Amino acid sequence: MGKTGINFQGRSVECSCNRPDLQSQLSRCNSVRVESGCFMLYERPNFQGQQFFVKRGNYPDMQSEGFSTSIKSCRMIPPHRGTYRIKIYEKEDHRGNMVELTEDSPQIMDQLCSPEMLSCSVLEGHWILYELPNYRGRQYLLRPGEYKRFSEWGAMSGRVGSLRHATDLY
Repeated sequence: MGKTGINFQGRSVECSCNRPDLQSQLSRCNSVRVESGCFMLYERPNFQGQQFFVKRGNYPDMQSEGFSTSIKSCRMIPPHRGTYRIKIYEKEDHRGNMVELTEDSPQIMDQLCSPEMLSCSVLEGHWILYELPNYRGRQYLLRPGEYKRFSEWGAMSGRVGSLRHATDLY
């Protein structure tokens, strides 16, 4: 899945499962080819730091894609062909206005009527949360489960612009 240099140059590592520490096999990873499925890439080991969603395709230069550094870990997102459901809340601990979504939303705050999303419950499927509208900005993987505050999905604030299914179908 990963290559040390830009444009698939240098050594490579094949990944078909979660890899918490790619540094043990590659000192740097700057290009990615996804042959099937989808993954979340991380700037630090153990699935920490900036995240970047990739699906089937070639990514010859991750820095030109907006990923600020070398890939240090990756998480495989399991295929999901059923329905997707998420409940988002304007306040921590699942309080305040709530909206349940089953479809991608390029402008999430229009639906929540709040400048922030501070907690959520992922009921079905995996979701990618984007800091800005129209699927731009920092990305965060939301796996099934409860998130009582934004720091639990790795964000520095509750600012959310858009949300979409984590799938390779689009």
